[in-house]
Amino acid sequence: MSTKKVNVAIIGLGFGAEFIPIYQKHPNANLVALCQRNEAKLNELADAFGIDKRYTSYEELLKDPEIDAVHINTPIPNHGEQSIKALKAGKHVACTVPMATTVEECEEIVKLTQATGLTYMMMETVVYAREFLYMKELYENGELGKVQFLKASHQQDMDGWPNYWPGLPPMHYATHCVGPVLALTQGEAEYVSCFGSGTIREELIKEYNSPYAVETTHIKFKDSDLSAQVYRSLFDVARQYRESFEVYGSKKSVEWPLIEGKPLVVHTAKKPEPEIPEEVESPDYAKLLPKEIQHFTTQGVYDSEENEHLSFTQGAGHGGSHPHLVHEFVEALIQDRSPYPNAKQSANITCVGILAHESAQKGGAIIKLPDFTLS
Repeated sequence: MSTKKVNVAIIGLGFGAEFIPIYQKHPNANLVALCQRNEAKLNELADAFGIDKRYTSYEELLKDPEIDAVHINTPIPNHGEQSIKALKAGKHVACTVPMATTVEECEEIVKLTQATGLTYMMMETVVYAREFLYMKELYENGELGKVQFLKASHQQDMDGWPNYWPGLPPMHYATHCVGPVLALTQGEAEYVSCFGSGTIREELIKEYNSPYAVETTHIKFKDSDLSAQVYRSLFDVARQYRESFEVYGSKKSVEWPLIEGKPLVVHTAKKPEPEIPEEVESPDYAKLLPKEIQHFTTQGVYDSEENEHLSFTQGAGHGGSHPHLVHEFVEALIQDRSPYPNAKQSANITCVGILAHESAQKGGAIIKLPDFTLS
């Protein structure tokens, strides 16, 4: 393993606090700085994890020549602007989902990476979750046969969430269901068609002028016979939280459980009908990681009760993906290669949702994606 190290700063310490000890223990990373507007919270976490450099100003952090890369974990409306600022300041960027909230911001980020040679990675948890990695292993081993169709959902009750959430159009934050359907074959979306269904409460509609309780999108893959279906709901739909991903192949198909915590269901073709389905517990994929961070796939990231933090409740959540995300980003920088998803792929994934909502507003009209051709 290379002894080279990347100097990283984490921006935003709500969900972002999850990643502090993972970077600290990754053999090729130095976590050199934290950034948070709330100085008391910043000092609390920086003290707990022994980090000296602390910034309440993102702009000041970007002037620090010691920092090679930033990992952005701020609210959704800030992602595009902050990623653009970081790239213009000469920093590599990892950013939590989605990449941005407009097609124009996505296009600018892609252009900046092309102009500067800097690396951008959208930190999409689902494509590094153990369930996805299991399906990916089946696909790469040929056990699925020919992939025929993909489906995913993300349903969540966002009542009571603050700031920009009330009334948010379902597809404006669709990367958790768009990401896996494109990632399995590393495909690219060519065009989308989306229908809205149902109506949310009047006080929610006015926030974004979006009435839909559910949005359902069909995605046509570029240079492929594949299409996928994704659906999303945020308000006024009775459903337990669910991020599902399903793949249908000619030899095997894998379906997500209807109830959280239940096993996956694997269907095998040509068996006697009662024997076709089998419940399978997804294995863990810590073996793909350096030993120093393997335990973060199954445990909360905090090492002691004294360090417990609000985001600890998400520890070991997201299918054990957090250490995989850190490893992919750091290794891409060390090896001077493209991560998955890179800027173009992240833009394609993000713009599926943005343009799907536009399609719904136009009665399901087909809308083509910008030309984010894959490297």
